[in-house]
Amino acid sequence: MRALIIEDNENNMELITFILEKNGYQTIKAITGRQGVELALQERPDFILLDIQLPDIMGTEVLKMIRESEIEFSIPIIAVTSYAMSGDREKLLAAGCDGYIEKPIDPMLFMGQIKMVIGDST
Repeated sequence: MRALIIEDNENNMELITFILEKNGYQTIKAITGRQGVELALQERPDFILLDIQLPDIMGTEVLKMIRESEIEFSIPIIAVTSYAMSGDREKLLAAGCDGYIEKPIDPMLFMGQIKMVIGDST
């Protein structure tokens, strides 16, 4: 399975990539929202991990652009964010995210959280 990681923080990108690759997933990386949208359309990954605070456009805009493209809802998108205010999870899920993982990432729980959303039982 291939994952597109849209994340501008180098440490978070390294950690997420390491965990996914250690678990047998291939990774595609984008450090800006626009690059993430482009790669989502070109590469058609199996799922997308989306940071909400990006340097160029907000992750919510990236989400909207992907959901309004020909991809629509065919690829699960999981928000990975430090946005942890009351109601943020619900807002992101209502906006089209399939899952929500809070930062800081807990490496012991991370893969389980992803597999639950994408339906991978391996």
